Amino acid sequence: MKEYVIIVAGGKGLRMGGDIPKQFIPIKGEPVLMRTIEAFYAYSNQIEIILVLPVDQQAYWRTLCEHCRFTVPHRVADGGETRFHSVRNGLALVESDGLVGVHDGVRPFVSTEVIRACYAAAAGKLAVVPVIDVVETIRHLTVGNKSETVPRDSYKLVQTPQVFTVDLLKKAYMQEYTSRFTDDASVVEALGYPVFLVQGNRENIKLTTPFDLKVAEALL
Repeated sequence: MKEYVIIVAGGKGLRMGGDIPKQFIPIKGEPVLMRTIEAFYAYSNQIEIILVLPVDQQAYWRTLCEHCRFTVPHRVADGGETRFHSVRNGLALVESDGLVGVHDGVRPFVSTEVIRACYAAAAGKLAVVPVIDVVETIRHLTVGNKSETVPRDSYKLVQTPQVFTVDLLKKAYMQEYTSRFTDDASVVEALGYPVFLVQGNRENIKLTTPFDLKVAEALL
């Protein structure tokens, strides 16, 4: 089946505390976003990569690619008002049936094994997300500023890529936007389709804060 990945990179990086959007910050000399794209190209040099970037960041990205001699083939779609609208714009460049993954641009450490497992499972189950176990105790906030412990075995932490059949994801993104849509799986679930889980890799962290950058450098 034809495989696509939509890599969403629309963050401003405010929590990083710098002037450069977090997806462009170099770790060990290479911008985060390039490492993320390379992870999917390492999985398959046939996968079609669609990068979603805000319009005002695209010229900088082209300059960065020239400077770093970055040649991994990819197309660029315009970022939208929200992540939902950005993914919808990326889907507009998906031109044939097959499988499409959606991945956070600031998750450069997704493993080839996890990518492969997600696409393989989605071919039969239609909608798949990678997850990892919760290893810390969880407390649920209740009425009156109280809280209670809940069984952590009942919860999973969700990662990306979230992979779907093209037909299903396009149908899901025809819905009107609502704030309840926190990821692609939630958009698909709103249509009444089940979402299946595969095991993710713990290193597949989302780089959001300066501390995350230190972890990233250690991982490299």
